[in-house]
Amino acid sequence: MRTQQVVTVVGAHAEGEVGRVITGGVIAPRASSMFERQQLLERDQDWLRLMLLSDPRGSVNAAVNLITPPIVPEADLGMIVIESDYYPPMSGSNLICTVTVALETGMVPMIEPVTRLTVDTPAGLVGVEAECGDGKCRRVSFRNVPSFVMHLQKPVDVPGLGQVTVDVSYGGMIYVIVSAEDLGFTLAQGEARTLVEVGERIKLAAAEQLPSVHPTNPGIHTINQTLFAGPLMERDGVKTAKNAVVVSPGRIDRSPCGTGSSARMALMHARGDLAVGERFNHLSILDTEFACAIEGETRVGDTGAVLTSVSGRAWLTGVSHYGSDPEDPFPNGYRLNDTWLSC
Repeated sequence: MRTQQVVTVVGAHAEGEVGRVITGGVIAPRASSMFERQQLLERDQDWLRLMLLSDPRGSVNAAVNLITPPIVPEADLGMIVIESDYYPPMSGSNLICTVTVALETGMVPMIEPVTRLTVDTPAGLVGVEAECGDGKCRRVSFRNVPSFVMHLQKPVDVPGLGQVTVDVSYGGMIYVIVSAEDLGFTLAQGEARTLVEVGERIKLAAAEQLPSVHPTNPGIHTINQTLFAGPLMERDGVKTAKNAVVVSPGRIDRSPCGTGSSARMALMHARGDLAVGERFNHLSILDTEFACAIEGETRVGDTGAVLTSVSGRAWLTGVSHYGSDPEDPFPNGYRLNDTWLSC
């Protein structure tokens, strides 16, 4: 083989959402913080995103995660999430995949029955408890970075829909949250393509009409995704709801979405629907589940926020080595709008 730029990737999914993990072949840039490292990676090494996520090596339904040494001394590992179009500050499903891969491949020592870790992310430090047994990571629970509401019940003019009432909330990335029921959706699997098309329109309109800037990190300033929130119900004594998150450039998150769960809990708390200490089960379009809760209250700058926990499972799917032949006409891949719908 004459492959160059060889990168080793361990496949994984968290409750259905593909979150591949880079374990070799990439040297992370030097930086003073994980956020700065993420920005440098995007600026100087974006070939990694293009090669691993675009056709013919990648897929529209995947994300990749780069494990790096931590920058903060008290952390055990660093993580940078790379999605198709964005480098989000945090992602819960990707963190669950990354921790599971790090433990099951031996990159981080596994301690049974519980391995406690701190992950250094561009959004901040995330505390992790991984339930382990017989050499396997069986469940990952994490205490997310503070989550908070940025806009509450704001009208947005959306092409083809008219005026839509939305909320904007942060849970590690910024979400525009809309009622699925109000827009005629039940969040059934057969609605996935229509949810994507409508969700991308809502996101673009909200990003333009509702400027949303993190109060202490102005570098976080983009509404990344649309969250369609299903109705809140009680199941076995626990508040439960379904949701579907649209990931640009156009697909449904297969998991219940970790940072989306945190963003929704912040919104529920602001509305009086979820109290500190109260449990919340969040379901995906596939009916997979994240077990969630609000652990406490805090502040981010002058903004009130909540501390949330999210818990889910991941499974390894394989190991691959990616690269490009020197004569390959598509070393950085390509995208066509038959599958990359917004291209």
